[in-house]
Amino acid sequence: MWLIHRETDGHSGDRIPLPAPLREALVRWYVGEGSRQDEKAGITLVQNARIGHRWIACGCLGRDALPPILTPAFLSEADTYYLRRLTSTKRPEHRPDCPFFRDQVTNRITEARSPTTPADPPSGFFEVLRPAPERLAQRPEEDSNDDRTRHASTPRLARLLWRLMDSAGVNTVAPLNYGEEWSIREGFAAIGRAVGKIEMAPGIELARAFWTHARPLQAGVVYGTLRKLAPRWPRAHAPQGFVLLYAPSFQGHEIHVPDGEPVTIANRVQSPSVRGNRISGPFLILVVAGKYPEARGYAPLRAYAQPIYNGRLFVPVDSDFERRALRRILDCQRRLHPRGIDLAIGKPLFDTMTPDGPCRPDFVIEARSRVTGELRTVVVEAMGFATEEYEAAKAVTHPRMRHLGQLLTMDPAEVEGDDATGKLLAALDL
Repeated sequence: MWLIHRETDGHSGDRIPLPAPLREALVRWYVGEGSRQDEKAGITLVQNARIGHRWIACGCLGRDALPPILTPAFLSEADTYYLRRLTSTKRPEHRPDCPFFRDQVTNRITEARSPTTPADPPSGFFEVLRPAPERLAQRPEEDSNDDRTRHASTPRLARLLWRLMDSAGVNTVAPLNYGEEWSIREGFAAIGRAVGKIEMAPGIELARAFWTHARPLQAGVVYGTLRKLAPRWPRAHAPQGFVLLYAPSFQGHEIHVPDGEPVTIANRVQSPSVRGNRISGPFLILVVAGKYPEARGYAPLRAYAQPIYNGRLFVPVDSDFERRALRRILDCQRRLHPRGIDLAIGKPLFDTMTPDGPCRPDFVIEARSRVTGELRTVVVEAMGFATEEYEAAKAVTHPRMRHLGQLLTMDPAEVEGDDATGKLLAALDL
């Protein structure tokens, strides 16, 4: 095995052979026969490869053949390093008897949240990093199929961001007669008020290490603050700080902010996706900064990008289609207001329990007549795509949603035309 430069075929003369003891330790751990020392050696290898922007070429096909390639990766939600195979029609496969012939099991965000993906509020303190050492993923126990199926996993950083948005109330839109300001300034102000009520660790308030602009991160203020707080941080918790950024876009490790240089994160920025397609911005991006073995001192380590409606309304959305559906709902709010009907719009971020089990609608709308006081709740499901899994989930979750209110569905054809607006007006006009 060799360390090679990224974006190469692994056959150049400057590749670096891995020492035999390190290669053997990595293989032993991968196949489930390694010791704790083998795991530590593997972690060091993956960390150094990531820091040095290197890939790992496997020698199972022989010294003279183009090698299969493994990339060092980090699964943030599980604090686990692993090796990911690069597979394409242009790259050779490992030999069937090679220990790296099959990829490792990992949990990744591979699709948007769906009715089958539970979303519970995160427990404990507002923290992501832990003082315990990371783990190195190893080959799972053999079973009859061993297809290494990956399941969608929601990072804790994402759930912490949702908790913050939920606590701040930015996932709701009040009736127009409340006169609330729609602006980026008020959105961040609401989040700032919520931050003051949350702890990262016992006695450490989130407000002491929380910022809403890239400048403190780029100027080192974030790291200086963490160094000052670290001696007083409880031993069972890791010092860490959070930066919440409004960003029109991001790419790979870089967050593109409106008024400055891009912010670079140690790991790739995570975000939800639909069928593997990235959702367009803008985003609220929560960055966690701290000290990990692969960072030189304090650094921005991870980030989660949550798509939002726009810069004036921080309402989260799960897809571009859902953003268009929300635009229809807001249009109905504006059109019904002169008729004496107030609409309060909510975007649930976590599951709601019903007598038949949990569910999480796309939107919940409460309509209230200012004349008669009549109140009606409408649950909106924005059905932007259909898969067999989603169709099966609907059969379970839609009956549950009817416990919350009248169920109304919106598909792409209805949203692009006028049918969605007509359905909403008919359901909400008291």
